[in-house]
Amino acid sequence: MMSSPDAAEPAVVIEGLRVRRGRTDVLHGLDLHIPRGQVVGLLGPSGCGKTTLMRSIVGVQRVKAGTVSVLGQPAGSAPLRHRVGYVTQAASVYDDLTVRQNLDYFRRVLGAGRADVDRAIEATDLGDHAGRLVSALSGGQVSRVSLAAALLGSPDLLVLDEPTVGLDPLLRVELWALFHRLAGSGTSLLISSHVMDEATRCDRLILMREGAVLADTTPADLLAETGAADAEGAFVALLRRHHARHALPDPDVDGDSDTSGSSGAGEDAR
Repeated sequence: MMSSPDAAEPAVVIEGLRVRRGRTDVLHGLDLHIPRGQVVGLLGPSGCGKTTLMRSIVGVQRVKAGTVSVLGQPAGSAPLRHRVGYVTQAASVYDDLTVRQNLDYFRRVLGAGRADVDRAIEATDLGDHAGRLVSALSGGQVSRVSLAAALLGSPDLLVLDEPTVGLDPLLRVELWALFHRLAGSGTSLLISSHVMDEATRCDRLILMREGAVLADTTPADLLAETGAADAEGAFVALLRRHHARHALPDPDVDGDSDTSGSSGAGEDAR
């Protein structure tokens, strides 16, 4: 893994980030610092802007205003191409190749070694499927192939857009254990989800709603600040506080805030 110039510096620094779609602001002048070497959860209901924020961090989103610095470089700049791994909601692998052929192709693109393929297969528990065509795999297995591809080359930052959607509970637990092992070795991870029970698995949380950040804190501090018993209750408390502060109607938290333990299809790329 590449050593960072200063491990004390944030992995991502965002200042005044504003993204528009047509005449509508999708992100409203966000300011964020994402620390290095931690698992940071980006949580909020579908459509709140999580994917847009992640696309801005990896440098594939057109922004209206503001700056995004990643590992000390402007987002999307050439020096970051081998230092940032990105997993989208849609699998970014080839159906007509086997798992191993996919990973061998991507490791050549990245300039990674052959040993990286075996390491990525082992990390994502794909050893029994390495010789199978991706088209013959389940949805959860295909998601793991995309994650394995992102692990090639040992990136310093992993940006994972709802990587656990559709996975069985045991595999979700195993993947979160993997995320924390990666963080323990120095990798920074930003992981989006609309499943609030995953909040407790993160070192730090960024809670979003309608293109704005409601909280940037730790799970323990979030519960202490709101007095809630769980992350879902804390999100609802923050949401009501936000609406009261801005003199907005009390939100229909049961109707449009898909922040329960549901693991249905996720974020919008909005």
